[in-house]
Amino acid sequence: MSYKAALLSAVSLSFALPIVAQASDTIIVKGSRLNQTATEVGSSVSIITAEDIDLLGYDFALDAIASAPGVTINSNGAFGGQASVRIRGAASEQTLVLIDGVVVNDTSSPGGGFNFARLDTENIDRIEVLKGPQSTLWGTDAIGGVVSITTKRPEEGLGGSVFGEYGSFNTIRGGASVENAGDAGDFRLAVVGTSSDGISKADEDNGNTEDDAYEALTLSAKGGLNLPGDARLSADILWTDAESEFDSFLFGAQGNVADGDEVSETEEVALNASLTGSLFEGRLDNLVLIGYSDISRENLTDGVQSFDAQGDRMIYRYQGTLAINEANKLAFGAEREETSFDGDEVSIDGLFALYEFKPVAPLTLTGGIRVDDHETFGTETTGRFAAAYNPTETLTLRASWGQGFKAPTLLQLSGGGFTLPNPDLQPETSEAFDVGIDWRSSNGAFEASLTVFDADIENLIGFSSTGYFNEAEVETQGVEISGRAQLTEWASVDVSYGYVDATDTNGNPLRRIPEHSGDVRFVIDPEGPLSGAVLVRYNGEEPNSATTEVDSWTRVDLSASYDVNDKVELFGRVENLFNEEYQQILGYGTPDLSGYLGIRLRY
Repeated sequence: MSYKAALLSAVSLSFALPIVAQASDTIIVKGSRLNQTATEVGSSVSIITAEDIDLLGYDFALDAIASAPGVTINSNGAFGGQASVRIRGAASEQTLVLIDGVVVNDTSSPGGGFNFARLDTENIDRIEVLKGPQSTLWGTDAIGGVVSITTKRPEEGLGGSVFGEYGSFNTIRGGASVENAGDAGDFRLAVVGTSSDGISKADEDNGNTEDDAYEALTLSAKGGLNLPGDARLSADILWTDAESEFDSFLFGAQGNVADGDEVSETEEVALNASLTGSLFEGRLDNLVLIGYSDISRENLTDGVQSFDAQGDRMIYRYQGTLAINEANKLAFGAEREETSFDGDEVSIDGLFALYEFKPVAPLTLTGGIRVDDHETFGTETTGRFAAAYNPTETLTLRASWGQGFKAPTLLQLSGGGFTLPNPDLQPETSEAFDVGIDWRSSNGAFEASLTVFDADIENLIGFSSTGYFNEAEVETQGVEISGRAQLTEWASVDVSYGYVDATDTNGNPLRRIPEHSGDVRFVIDPEGPLSGAVLVRYNGEEPNSATTEVDSWTRVDLSASYDVNDKVELFGRVENLFNEEYQQILGYGTPDLSGYLGIRLRY
């Protein structure tokens, strides 16, 4: 039996076997802005924890996010290539990315998307993938959904760790952290660095033999002071400096890419300072936040600068959350976002209100409205509604409807210096709904989740020799399945599957969106120091253009860890166990069979 057939068989089996969903009713969905539990939120959310990341040894957040059903990743080469995340067929630029509540989408790129290639997992505590339009919650860019990343918070007492790993392609990765938390406050400082000879970004099977190296350094700092009452002053900083070699444009080569002397140097930072506290005997929680993100990029060709760009974003936010009574909760607030790119500036002011109503204990209804005022194109109003019904402790029925919008970027508004501005350019908009069911066994060992979705996206912004303009529409629909079964006390299986049918106005399938994708993960964790996992990941055929496509692929990865004692851990992983030759984007290569070994010391 082929690996593809094995994966699809396992997915089919998931309908018959009890399986566990990704989030239980004890998990709080922070991205909902109402701190609702998974059984209250009403919409589809995938939650990836630090434990999930450690289990499979992920070095980059991109690989972890790919485990969420309905999510597609694409990368034009490993080790620092341009990497994107698409949710339910929406474009990568239509995914809003938050790090500790700060928007980090690239204001200097044409579409304003986020490059996930450099985001290391070492400092990540959890990742929430909110699917479908979320502009009522988070404003512009949240047409397809939101990826909300929370960095690790200090644990009580003084502690830390040091780790190092070495592996294929002369890859060295290491880091250290120190943290302390007490009654007065807390802090955590961490550093992680990666250096690799890499592989050729242009596929070596096409005769490209020059390796493209990658180096990156990430610093993370988090701290807070516990003030009188329940007030807290806190701050977060995440800074990355990276250098990645890549290959050149060559017309006529596969994917129009071939070996070349190209280097990209990138520096990016996300930081915030916030003050939280409550009033009226704890009934009104308040948040005041100031956030900042910045990215600077420079490309060199044969040692000579060929491109540079710098963009930044300031965010000012207030949110109040009022617990009126057990059945009613209100969240309200205001935000201002100021973005700049190479001297151009634009601002958006937003007001939002969210209401949670529980008419009876098993039912949670959530509604919201938001008004955003963009200084160039004017006002945009978005709404959202969700319902979650729990007739028993083991069953949740849910549905949600929402609207989204994406304001034109500064480069699109100005023409980027290549064309004249288009004063009639309008924001992209979306409207979508999903319905789902979650089942949990009474003993908590098994769960299953099924979601059906449908979305329409209008006024997509395109580019021609005359400039940027609103053009096509997109329709997407599909199914998401996820789950887990605790087979024995020490063995479990996780399954996720996504079917996405995404087409443009003419009924043509969208580029780089597979109809079928999914994971099967087998975990063993017997009593004792040894644990391990096997991951089987399948990605279906993807259209690359009207006449070409990228073949489907299946990859198998292994990971394991061994606790020598409570302070020393040995870990390792094998990627692409069966040496699958595949591409994620036409013309760009992926690593062959590779392996990595490491050690972590805790103190």
